[in-house]
Amino acid sequence: MTDTNVRLPLIPPAQLSEEQKPLYEDMKKGISSDFAAFQTMVQDGPNQGALIGPWNPWLHEPRIGRAIWDLTEAMTAEASLPEPVRQVVILVVGAHFDAAYELYAHIAVAEKVGMDDARLASLCSGIKPGDLSKEESAGYDVAFALVNGGTLPRPAWDQAVSLFGQHGANEMVYLVGLYCMVSMTLNGFAVGVPEDA
Repeated sequence: MTDTNVRLPLIPPAQLSEEQKPLYEDMKKGISSDFAAFQTMVQDGPNQGALIGPWNPWLHEPRIGRAIWDLTEAMTAEASLPEPVRQVVILVVGAHFDAAYELYAHIAVAEKVGMDDARLASLCSGIKPGDLSKEESAGYDVAFALVNGGTLPRPAWDQAVSLFGQHGANEMVYLVGLYCMVSMTLNGFAVGVPEDA
């Protein structure tokens, strides 16, 4: 696999500092159980075992990376939204910021939950697909409104609460925020898509 991190070198396991090692192990464990649909690690060569995507930048600043990873794990543990809704939300954010690795990764996840190419093409182009369910449409509307700035319109909020309850609506807002952070990480450090993906 070619190095997709042009601004920060990949960190193979043998080069991890004592502060980085526990974060690496925790992220590697979580990634293997929750993010198996796409490439997250270098499989061979001198950087074998190095994490790619947002995880490499987070390893470079382990105290900050730990906080972001803890939020990621909390969001996974508290997930109540249906997976197709989550993926719509994440893809809206990724498309808004044109975050290549995020789109690559979550297209793979969305395909696993049954999204077809036409829907994915629309979502990744920043267009609302016409075939969304009521729940998916609500997720799209919340994510689209939030990434475009300003206070979330009351009808979008009310629809989210009506469909998903208070916890689900809260989760949706936090999910948008988390993936804005992921997108900024990817774009700020120019993290690309693995060449062999």
